[in-house]
Amino acid sequence: MKTLTFIKKPFLTIVAVVFVVAAIIYIESKKPDIAQAQPQTNPNEQNTKYPRAPDFVGIEKWINSEPLKIEQLRGKVVLVDFWTYTCINCIRTLPYLKDWDKKYRDKGLVIVGVHTPEFEFEKKYENVLKAVNDYQLKYAVAQDNNYATWSVYQNRYWPHKFLIDIDGYIRYDHIGEGAYDETERMIQTLLKERMERLNKKNDIMFNVTKPKEAIDVEYRSIRTPEIYFGYQFSRGNFGNPEGLKANGIIDYKLPLSITPNNVYIEGKWKNNADNLELVSDDGSILLIFHAKAVNIVAGSENSSEAFVFLDNEFENEKNKGADVFIKENKSISNINEFKLYNIANAENYGSHALSINVAGKGFRIYTFTFG
Repeated sequence: MKTLTFIKKPFLTIVAVVFVVAAIIYIESKKPDIAQAQPQTNPNEQNTKYPRAPDFVGIEKWINSEPLKIEQLRGKVVLVDFWTYTCINCIRTLPYLKDWDKKYRDKGLVIVGVHTPEFEFEKKYENVLKAVNDYQLKYAVAQDNNYATWSVYQNRYWPHKFLIDIDGYIRYDHIGEGAYDETERMIQTLLKERMERLNKKNDIMFNVTKPKEAIDVEYRSIRTPEIYFGYQFSRGNFGNPEGLKANGIIDYKLPLSITPNNVYIEGKWKNNADNLELVSDDGSILLIFHAKAVNIVAGSENSSEAFVFLDNEFENEKNKGADVFIKENKSISNINEFKLYNIANAENYGSHALSINVAGKGFRIYTFTFG
């Protein structure tokens, strides 16, 4: 019995080995030849390092382009920029986006501006189209009115840029303004990778440059935060003791003393969710700020005139805003369409007093922003 057992074990082992070898040979014979195998989509295993770029979803309308899908842009380097047309931070980014579009479009870069509105009036196609034309944007713009694409990208900021490689993976993102050199170098890196994958000559030879339209801003010298109006949007920089009342009309009076970086108003104003609306024939706005440039997001259904004073005097040619004109030594801004208005450009950063006297009911103010 022992001898029989001794002979049976190696026999079974040999049979098992032969079977395994035969199985391996059979499986290998079914594999494609290496030369015939399809190239890997992700040679650098991006799928284990980088997130897959979500698609554009819930887009109501497209400007400058037919509807786009991330999948159909495979093989291109894609820059997705979340913006809204009254956001000063977004506006200051546009010269760089336009410059990159011009320099790298024929090298394989596709820019998609996803316009996700902050205010109700920014949802209107006509308003967005006018802004795109005014800013002379040539790249694709998608209207994301219901925040659908914003949500799938898990975004929370304007502006926010995402760079997507030719395999559809997010390789870089940047929140807010700045880092333009870093972003452009990453664009060049991804375009060079594209050239190598396509076996094309690498002719990405551009230097990292600053567009002529770019605006220099000393961010540390801006000490007044953005100020929002409206009972839902206000962030606490509203100085009038009467306060805000949802949908209420209040006759505001200027207090005897004011605090810097708080906004004060005078006249009868209706408290809307995201703005204050002048319902009397005239009214005024007062603010002591610390910055150089002042912008307001505003508009008027009936067209209103805003008389602008800087440091208790009418503005002049040296310190007036881009949307202010001088007439009979008075600095005036015509407020009609709903957009961002640049109303003051002081000669230096510092503390300044701004007063806006508004003539014409129907004027609405949404925000103050600074530069």
